[in-house]
Amino acid sequence: MDTKSLLKKVRKIEIKTRRLSNNIFGGEYHSTFKGKGMTFSEVRQYQFGDDVRAIDWNVTARYSSPYIKVFEEERELTLMLMIDISGSEFFGSQSQTKREIITEIAATLAFSALQNNDKVGVIMFSGQIELYIPPKKGRSHILRIIRELIEYEPTNRYTDIGEALAFLSSVLKKKAIVFLLSDFIDSSYEKTLKIAAKKHDLTGIRIYDKLETYIPKLGLVPMMDSETKMLSWIDTDSRAIRESYSREYGKNAENFSILFNKNGAGSISCGVSESYVKKLLGYFKNRTR
Repeated sequence: MDTKSLLKKVRKIEIKTRRLSNNIFGGEYHSTFKGKGMTFSEVRQYQFGDDVRAIDWNVTARYSSPYIKVFEEERELTLMLMIDISGSEFFGSQSQTKREIITEIAATLAFSALQNNDKVGVIMFSGQIELYIPPKKGRSHILRIIRELIEYEPTNRYTDIGEALAFLSSVLKKKAIVFLLSDFIDSSYEKTLKIAAKKHDLTGIRIYDKLETYIPKLGLVPMMDSETKMLSWIDTDSRAIRESYSREYGKNAENFSILFNKNGAGSISCGVSESYVKKLLGYFKNRTR
């Protein structure tokens, strides 16, 4: 992609996702992810309606007039986006691919963090760690992240979520807000998920395409694995084959929800043709109840 086209695409995503974060997600994000606690800010004169428990009796005695302590939320949070860019993410039977939807969701979350003055970092992975961008603040930093999400070409087409979670634990020593965005076509990540979920506020967002959930009846057709690039001829008229595929796919999707919920992590499943805005808002609101 040439520079002009890339910048145009980055700007388009920025406008869309920044509007969402400013108008919808900024407040929800702030309410959902609390800071480290409350820290002392200042003292001021007591006003009608103030909580009497906040009165600073030492200052009150000194000035013979009631003063209260004012506290503010101590945030300084870190948002880490873990983005699956393996071969299967380039699939899309609708108007957008899974990777394009993942990019939009990641950008929306990043701008919501920016609005709340939080740091944002990124781990892009496939069967290996492809790119690590350390947490940092600022609009230019977020735009760099979006550029990488749009144009970065993976060197490996496989998926290894376990490896990505192990890397997360090695580079982030303090607790962070972590969103793991993938289609979760992988099953060997339970051990590292358990470790990461204990340390961080972890949420998995599973993005899928409806056409992946079943095999339509089309006769004998060639099918290529998007990660291995292996071509196989499949008899889609076979009911046994279609049912076996649907069963395996369903088992994989269910495994995602079970593993995340069992380990105290959040989980969201969103189809490419569904509204990720509604899904995220619903998730945020459920967490603040």
